[in-house]
Amino acid sequence: MKWGWLLLGVLLSLGSLAWGEKGLEIPEYDGKDRVHALSARNYKSVMKKYDLMVIYYHKNVEGNRSAMKQLQIEELALEVSSWIAKKLKLKLNEVDFYEPFMEEPVTIPGKPYIESELVEYIEQHDRPTLRKLEPHSMYEIWEDDIDGEHIVAFAEEDDPDGFEFLEILKEVARENTDNPNLSIIWIDPDNFPLLVPYWEKTFRIDLSSPQIGVVDVEDADSVWMEMDDDDDMPTADELEQWIEDVLSGKIDPDDDDEEEEDDDDDDDDDDDDDDDDDDDDDDDEDDDEEDDDDDDDDDDDDDDE
Repeated sequence: MKWGWLLLGVLLSLGSLAWGEKGLEIPEYDGKDRVHALSARNYKSVMKKYDLMVIYYHKNVEGNRSAMKQLQIEELALEVSSWIAKKLKLKLNEVDFYEPFMEEPVTIPGKPYIESELVEYIEQHDRPTLRKLEPHSMYEIWEDDIDGEHIVAFAEEDDPDGFEFLEILKEVARENTDNPNLSIIWIDPDNFPLLVPYWEKTFRIDLSSPQIGVVDVEDADSVWMEMDDDDDMPTADELEQWIEDVLSGKIDPDDDDEEEEDDDDDDDDDDDDDDDDDDDDDDDEDDDEEDDDDDDDDDDDDDDE
């Protein structure tokens, strides 16, 4: 019996080792040096060794320990990802442009490329269709508005409803990635716990469930898509139609300002009417006083007679 337990323990230990090795899958270094420091002396010989190369330009890091450490980390990433070009199916002298949350890249047109054309293309497509608000880039993204407005979506990625809504949002973004006027900011409330009460108070929404709306960056006026918590998430078609209404101006956060102005005008008109009524009352009182004075004068004349 003891030998049976011993054999079972050996088998279990071997099985756990096998599962551990399968789960890690650490790539083994094959001894080939795939990262070279190019210089005026060696660049020709190095370029002849490879059919495809990725050139990484960086500032001189000599004398700066932090910069040297960062460069070493980047070199390590290049070593581990040496097969990335083949995996991405990059062709010779081809540049692919990857946009966040898009499944397929866009090959930049105009081969052979020149630097000015590449820079121009990247600058024209610098604003993604769907971008995530991160703490380190929140100010930069918020200042990059379109006509003073942002389409903002709140969704928790770890929440089932939030994940479902985010997948629908990605689908809509992929279908409309060619629209230069569309840019959606995705905010995961879990990344900004201290700002959640402020956003809920300012926008008058409940961030315990997914939300999408259009926000005026100047006065924080906003309009939010009506979504019932008890119902399913909106379909991609419904969400796309709502976004089209926003882009066409049918849904505009400034409409609230116009309604408030109309209310103010109505209040002013009511005040003017009240003033006119008061003036009329004053005139009537003056007329009554004059009539009373005339009657008194007549009475005095009668007494004299």
